[in-house]
Amino acid sequence: MGPTVAGWLLGMGTTAAVAGSHHLVFGVHSRSAHLVLDTVDACVALLVTFLLWGRFRRSLRLQDLLLAQGLLLLAAASVLPGALDAVLDLGAPGTTEVWWAIVIRVTASTLVIASALVGRDRRLARNARLHELAPVLVLAAAFVALWWVRDSLPLALPLDPPASASRPVVTGHPLLLAAQAAGAVAFGAASLVFAAQASRRRDVLLLWMAPACGVAAFARVNYFLFPSLYTDWVYTGDLLRSAAYALMLVGAAREIGEYWTGWATAAVLEDRRRLARELHDGVVQELGYIRSTTVLAVPDEDARADLLSACDRAIDEARAAVDALGRSAEEPLGFVLHRAARQVAERYGGRVLVDLDDSIEVGHAQRHALVRITREAVSNAIRHGTARSVTIRLERDAGRRRLVVRDDGRGIEPAVVAVSTGYGLTSMRERAAALPGAFEITSADGQGTAVTVVW
Repeated sequence: MGPTVAGWLLGMGTTAAVAGSHHLVFGVHSRSAHLVLDTVDACVALLVTFLLWGRFRRSLRLQDLLLAQGLLLLAAASVLPGALDAVLDLGAPGTTEVWWAIVIRVTASTLVIASALVGRDRRLARNARLHELAPVLVLAAAFVALWWVRDSLPLALPLDPPASASRPVVTGHPLLLAAQAAGAVAFGAASLVFAAQASRRRDVLLLWMAPACGVAAFARVNYFLFPSLYTDWVYTGDLLRSAAYALMLVGAAREIGEYWTGWATAAVLEDRRRLARELHDGVVQELGYIRSTTVLAVPDEDARADLLSACDRAIDEARAAVDALGRSAEEPLGFVLHRAARQVAERYGGRVLVDLDDSIEVGHAQRHALVRITREAVSNAIRHGTARSVTIRLERDAGRRRLVVRDDGRGIEPAVVAVSTGYGLTSMRERAAALPGAFEITSADGQGTAVTVVW
């Protein structure tokens, strides 16, 4: 909501200065500057239109289509009427080309507010070509109608600019003023709706479209006060309109950046999945073969038990790597811990109970360490502690986060825990310390064990 509030404050402050001060000059006589602003605004609108069109072709969301059509019409309104007037005889100055631009802008603002109100869930069929051609049909129909009655069209605005550029001059045909007011209402409402949608869903383009529409609304208010259809003058409405397009350009740049970041992330994930498949089809299968061969080939019972334990640990490590490589980093931590614990418990015939706070988020390295600690704790509880069930709790406590893995097994004597240098306990302590966090094991003989990590 921050950019939206800033956009509204900018528009309100500028408009208040225009309406309340009689000592500032709000118009500059510069035909070339007016032409440059129109051209730049049209180019930005076309860029964002192209971006939204690409989004629509991928998702078929009606919102993207309507917003793209609205921006396309705004780009056309900036350059097309003047360009055609230079080539064709559109009638008396200030009539056909002005009314055509007004019709285009009103239609564009209608499409923008419609895109905001329709939401992100409405989708079109792939063969809905008529919807895609709507802006072209509007442009053609408006032009033909106005061309047909061009000789009887009223003057939209006096041809002579106002004598003063230091105070508002509300002038022009009532329909022109009504169109500016309607545009202000439409863009203002779209700004609020886009802001609400952007706060609910992660959409950087809508995040910047919200303040852009807010500034565009106040640009229309300034056009009401200073009807800037004089191509020799640049008024505050023109500057606010260009500021709105600048905000759209920021949103477009952020959207393009996220698009390419998404492609890079997708490529990395695909490579991780490929490595996971290779590990699963190669290393895990070979370890399974080694384990099954060990049962038959090693006659000594103690040596066979040690080798089988080593094989089990290696298989578990390999499967943990396969699971880590093949899963998305966007999954909630609680879901990942639950799945990892369940996989280990099912392998050794145990049961897992969970009480997980899915709102807890951690970085990739911390996620990996917590998963490995959970797998090791569950494996030890079932294999060595003969536990029937293991409870995993993930919670917040006084600003810190806590993971507890508790079992109902035979437990470990405290003295053994204190002096143990086994691989599993050492690994869990080192991973907990690297979070950084604190690691603790509480146990009593015959009363189960609790592994606690606080970070």
